[in-house]
Amino acid sequence: MLIFFELFLHGMTKAAGGRRDNQMKKTVFIDGQHGTVGLRIHKRLKDRTDIDLIEISVGKRKDPKTKQKLLNEVDIVFLCLPDNAARESVSLITNKSVCVIDGSTAHRITEGWIYGLPELREEQRTLIRNSKRIVVPGCHATGFISMLYPLVFKGVIAPDYPVTSYAVVGYSGGGKSMIVDYESEDASNEIKNPRPYSLVADHKHIPEMTKIVGLVHPPSFTPTVVNIYNGEILFIPLIVRYLKKELSATDIRAVLFEYYAGERFIKVMPYPSDDYLHNGFMTFSDCNGTNNLEIFVFGGRDRILLSARFDNLGKGSSGTAVQNMNLVLGVNEATGL
Repeated sequence: MLIFFELFLHGMTKAAGGRRDNQMKKTVFIDGQHGTVGLRIHKRLKDRTDIDLIEISVGKRKDPKTKQKLLNEVDIVFLCLPDNAARESVSLITNKSVCVIDGSTAHRITEGWIYGLPELREEQRTLIRNSKRIVVPGCHATGFISMLYPLVFKGVIAPDYPVTSYAVVGYSGGGKSMIVDYESEDASNEIKNPRPYSLVADHKHIPEMTKIVGLVHPPSFTPTVVNIYNGEILFIPLIVRYLKKELSATDIRAVLFEYYAGERFIKVMPYPSDDYLHNGFMTFSDCNGTNNLEIFVFGGRDRILLSARFDNLGKGSSGTAVQNMNLVLGVNEATGL
């Protein structure tokens, strides 16, 4: 009889524990779920059993009272909105326990918001894990900062170095309107050709590039959009004689390799990288559909070219957003990625 009673209590404890686990599941809301990045985040989260993904009905999507109530009831909010809309959503949140992960440009250099690049430096994951206000880096900024920050931090490049950078990116980076332009049946030949933009050096990612790396002067940065849906390659050329330390390409690669040793999503590729090129060409979409970022170092003793290859919708946005959420939840960082 005693054994039966003990087994009965054990079963009740397990059942109660199961209910407690279920009650502890965090609720997540994607504000802007139907945008390009919002759809990618939703796809990564919809089959997860460790969270409850809360959705707002189509009829209530533009109802401010319904939205405000929802924003204050969930545990985690992803903002996949234009800047002004993101600021408005944040202003509606009065519940201090709600964690906001903002994918817009609105708060990337705002005091009190944590920069959500987990690999940035040793303490970054702890800062993210303990924060209620996290910003997802811009796609261009992700590649730029991943390559340049370690070299400034390690004293290889001076903060006042005249940095130039250029990027090639898929048209999904321009959001729904640009996607429509590229995918419409009557798209012109002009739009199908590579198109450099932000030619007056005013790209919206430049402020975070400058601040996070710690540059004295903003970099000269020129992106080019191409007729491919997603993917990105970003370049930073270096002139060795202007570096704080006269290092070769192999030396630079060694600094970066040591900095990212053990990281799952940022990999520094071998030098030379011939085995990862195709007949001498760097291919564009190898990291698409992943949360990976690959850093290449080309050149020799006088001139060096840094290059980052990644998915602008992966490590450049939705992947890093989910990676940040995983840190906040205290689960394996790679869950769903």
